[in-house]
Amino acid sequence: MAVALVVAAGRGERLGAQGPKAFVMLAGRPMLEWSIQALAAVAQIERIVVALPDGASAPAGTIGVAGGAVRSESVRAALAGAGPGDPVLVHDAARPLLSPALATRALAALEEEEERGGGRWDGAVCAAPMSDTVKQTGAPGDPGVHATLDRATLWRVQTPQVFRRPALERALGASAAELAAATDDAWLVERQGGRVRVVEAPASNLKVTTDVDLRLAELLLGERDRC
Repeated sequence: MAVALVVAAGRGERLGAQGPKAFVMLAGRPMLEWSIQALAAVAQIERIVVALPDGASAPAGTIGVAGGAVRSESVRAALAGAGPGDPVLVHDAARPLLSPALATRALAALEEEEERGGGRWDGAVCAAPMSDTVKQTGAPGDPGVHATLDRATLWRVQTPQVFRRPALERALGASAAELAAATDDAWLVERQGGRVRVVEAPASNLKVTTDVDLRLAELLLGERDRC
């Protein structure tokens, strides 16, 4: 059975929140609770572990652990407190529009190539196809365009991300500097030689970073609940 790790230790500075971002009220409940509700509805998930900021309590039905100074440290702490279970699903509490269907598809995608006899995936990451034109510049501070990238092969990576437990454990054994530099866990797995695939996901599975994101998430959740 799978275990789910929810990263909820972020401070929410860009959101302008007065407390931890995961506990900002969204459509009548703390933001974190939307993700917990979705994951609790996934039959393959046996338990949910939440990496929390100082002083916060774990939501009912979950296991709480103290989060780290950076995201990947929080994932490592949550994995250490998760008990047995494989694969491991990692999700950011800042993506409250997660659906049970998307989490289920990500778990299933990890097994697809193995079933076809082509080898094993080490990870599967939810991502939305890139729709914008993307320009590549030079070093930071250099505004000159060096290339226009082919958006047909580019994806906006989201969570959930699903990993075989041994691959994730090896990746999280990276140095403190590497953990601090990691913007997602798949990057750490890739650096260890792991094979990671994408799972197409809707752009509506957005990350709440700013007040505009929060308002948009509230509108989308309201529309979803009316359907």
